Amino acid sequence: MKLILVEDDVFFRKFYVEKLKEKGFEIEEADDGEQGLEKIRSFKPDLVLLDIIMPKKDGFEVLKDMQADSSLKDIPVLVFSTLGQETDVAKAKKLGATDYVNKSLFDFNQLLEKINTLTKK
Repeated sequence: MKLILVEDDVFFRKFYVEKLKEKGFEIEEADDGEQGLEKIRSFKPDLVLLDIIMPKKDGFEVLKDMQADSSLKDIPVLVFSTLGQETDVAKAKKLGATDYVNKSLFDFNQLLEKINTLTKK
């Protein structure tokens, strides 16, 4: 299973990348939205874990760009952000996010369950 984590917080990104690798996932990482889009295009992940507040392109812009690209629009996106307002959740889903979780309220096992649910074919 191939995942990409697009997250600008270095500590958070490294922690989740290591934990997901331990669970057998093949994972790429990006530290901003522009790099994230490049890696999504080249890596073709089964799921994108996407932060919203990032430099260069924020998560909402990444979602818009993915929806505009026929080769990317069907890749499931789990928005994983500290933004948890209903308006943010609704905006992300309207822009194509498959699901949305508040990373400040989530633990790793819950994230793993969500990933497994979203990637079942």
